[in-house]
Amino acid sequence: MARDVLCNVENCKYWDEGNKCIADTIYVIGTEGEKASDVDETGCKTFELRG
Repeated sequence: MARDVLCNVENCKYWDEGNKCIADTIYVIGTEGEKASDVDETGCKTFELRG
């Protein structure tokens, strides 16, 4: 399991300095269904707008 998860979405609630994701869990989906051919066909469902 990954120990460091990187993210560059600075307006996400779970973003921290150094592009670190500080969420307890990460949920990634396939945007074109259950299988992805490349990174462009995936998305992070963990994202929450920083308030």
